[in-house]
Amino acid sequence: MGSNSSRISDLPKNEYLKKLSGTESISENDPFWNQLFSFSFTAPTSSTELKLLEEATISVCKSLVENNPRTGNLGALTKVFLSRTRELRLSAECQNHIFIWQTHNALFIICCLLKVFICEMSEEELQLQFMYEEKSPGSYSSNSEDLLEELLCSLVQLITDTPLLDITYDISVEAISAMVVFLSCQLFHKEVLRQSISHKYLMQGPCLPYTSKLVKTLLYNFIRQEKPPPPGTHVFPPQSDGGGLLYGLASGVATGLWTVFTLGGASSKTTASPELTSPLANQSLLLLLVLVNLTDTPDTPNPYRQAVTSFKNTQDSSPFPSSIPHAFQINFNSLYTALCEQQSDQATLLLYTLLHQNSNVRTYVLARTDMENLVLPILEILYHVEERNSHHVYMALIILLILTEDDGFNRSIHEVILKNITWYSERVLTEISLGSLLILVVIRTIQYNMTRTRDKYLHTNCLAALANMSAQFRSLHQYAAQRIISLFSLLSKKHNKVLEQATQSLRGPLSSSDVPLPDYAQDLSVIEEVIRMMLEIINSCLTNSLHHNPNLVYALLYKRDLFEQFRTHPSFQDIMQNIDLVISFFSSRLLQAGAELSVERVLEIIKQGVVALPKDRLKKFPELKFRYVEEEQPEEFFIPYVWSLVYNSAVGLYWNPQDIQLFAMDSD
Repeated sequence: MGSNSSRISDLPKNEYLKKLSGTESISENDPFWNQLFSFSFTAPTSSTELKLLEEATISVCKSLVENNPRTGNLGALTKVFLSRTRELRLSAECQNHIFIWQTHNALFIICCLLKVFICEMSEEELQLQFMYEEKSPGSYSSNSEDLLEELLCSLVQLITDTPLLDITYDISVEAISAMVVFLSCQLFHKEVLRQSISHKYLMQGPCLPYTSKLVKTLLYNFIRQEKPPPPGTHVFPPQSDGGGLLYGLASGVATGLWTVFTLGGASSKTTASPELTSPLANQSLLLLLVLVNLTDTPDTPNPYRQAVTSFKNTQDSSPFPSSIPHAFQINFNSLYTALCEQQSDQATLLLYTLLHQNSNVRTYVLARTDMENLVLPILEILYHVEERNSHHVYMALIILLILTEDDGFNRSIHEVILKNITWYSERVLTEISLGSLLILVVIRTIQYNMTRTRDKYLHTNCLAALANMSAQFRSLHQYAAQRIISLFSLLSKKHNKVLEQATQSLRGPLSSSDVPLPDYAQDLSVIEEVIRMMLEIINSCLTNSLHHNPNLVYALLYKRDLFEQFRTHPSFQDIMQNIDLVISFFSSRLLQAGAELSVERVLEIIKQGVVALPKDRLKKFPELKFRYVEEEQPEEFFIPYVWSLVYNSAVGLYWNPQDIQLFAMDSD
């Protein structure tokens, strides 16, 4: 590119890029490289500039692909970069701005080329491109050197070993982005990749010893949320011609060097994401999720997943079992704080991964006394379900399900009193327990699902979370108690409607058209299954904590006619016994107290009646307990999901939506 490049429009005719991709071989010691790496241009802001940048990169790549077998210039470029990375740490310590700036630019060029190469060719062809040398046409190195593997290992070492300073911030982000690009071959395959050259490089050989160090570095980058350095401290020297600065894949993201398209198909909705405060944290988290979700090989389990599922708290002095490879320690308090503060899709996915797979993290989280800091953001995600994509909602819901598997959690959330929940708009909640708020949000999610998405999987997980909590319901807010009964009322009406439709279809004439009749029997079965679950939740609360929940008894009595039709229904007779007993017992006491009773007087009678009701009259049922179980072949869900997050969220990385094969794309 050279020091004279100041605009993207100049790139197609740039002499340095023409020489790099041309027919002339360039020695590794040629002064040309210093000239090529000394470039700057104004960061693109319009879609026209973004397309021009992409087109310029592709045109250079096409020429390089054609000429590289004779020139070996790609290998020479890579070797020059590798030689520079060996001096990077010392350059950082010596504050050698120019050297770091040029090294960053070298990596930027490699990353641009690599991205197009990976899209256009197979991994085997890519590997060959890095092996060509300046000999006869099409010749390549016969020694054992694998330049592509050496480049990947160099990136790992750059990320883990380079101190994070103002002058190294950009190149650190660039290295992480380059690793994401390295692994992006998955985007161009419809099926999940189970064997890949890049996977092999990372899971075996010289990269393997850096596994725990890399995972730890990426986690700490996420935890610390380091912002880019102020403009005056960037490594790029000012240009006398006022041509601006190049911000590469790293710091330039805040000003938008490249952009990303909106994911379609896999997610129903995406929102305009706020400007990233920490590109380093964002890229680190995305790379970590990609690494953790690499598929195991028959003889090599994913070492990055092993590291994420086994790390411990820095305050834990117990030794690691010898059977656990890639183990390390990290500050759990800092990690917990970061997880509480971040609500992005990728941060929620990380929280899910840690709670589900790392027992040390799960134990620590469940022992926290400030659980509301973690739970409230999750509830807010579910509350704004209309604005979130379906995968984000699922992850938030499964996190709640995992938390509700613990009885201590289910007890403690009713002891945390919250004031003025401003984002809950259906009703002013001046004071409510965390447990009651959780119930309200989950019920709202069920009702939204019933009227909009009608997803049985979401229904099941919502009800499972409520069921896990039900035996520990304490001092339910009157509005939460009302919503439980209101949900049952909604289900009851839906049951009656489907039952009526089924009856009419049986009585009506046979349809002469080819349109099949709705399967009312199956619909009825699903609704009755959900109704049974709701009755079990109510029954579990009455059986285990009746004396703690006068508001639920009040709501039951107020809507007691709802339950009449289910008393003799064969599917619900057993579970209705306790509910019927409670309704009859308290109705009798209210009749004895006379008519025209105030709400306060009814609640007082209920509280007195709870003491008088013999507990042995309530039939005991098995405890409701549901555990989250990951589906078989979870990679079929998680790998496309992770790459959709990369596609939507990675700073400074752009792929043509028409090239993506892993998931459906909007190509507008």
